[in-house]
Amino acid sequence: AAPWTVERLAREAGLSRAAFARRFAALTGRPPLAYLTWWRMTLAARLLAESALPLASVAERVGYTSEFAFAHAFKRWCGLAPGRYRRAHADRGPRGAVHPPRAVRTP
Repeated sequence: AAPWTVERLAREAGLSRAAFARRFAALTGRPPLAYLTWWRMTLAARLLAESALPLASVAERVGYTSEFAFAHAFKRWCGLAPGRYRRAHADRGPRGAVHPPRAVRTP
C-alpha cells in the first residue's frame, strides 16, 4: 500500500492540499497526519494491551514497515516503549477496557 500523504488524500477527495487540510482539521480538530498518527498509535496501544502479537506484527498492522520506526514513534507518542506499555497494561480488567494514556486519548 502507498503511504498516506496529504497530497494523496486531497487528490482522492478532489480538493487542493490546502483545502483538504483546512476541512479535515475543522472536522477532526487535528491536521490530517496528526490525526493519522493518533489513530495508528491508539490502535497500536490496544493491540499491545489486548494481544500477544509480536511487535513486528503490531507495527505492520498499524502501517509501519519498520519495527524500529514504530517503536520510536510509539515511545514519542505515549512516553513508554511498546514492550513496556504492553507489560504495564496486559493484566488490566476485561478486554476492551484498556485505553491509551490520558494525555493522548482524544483526537
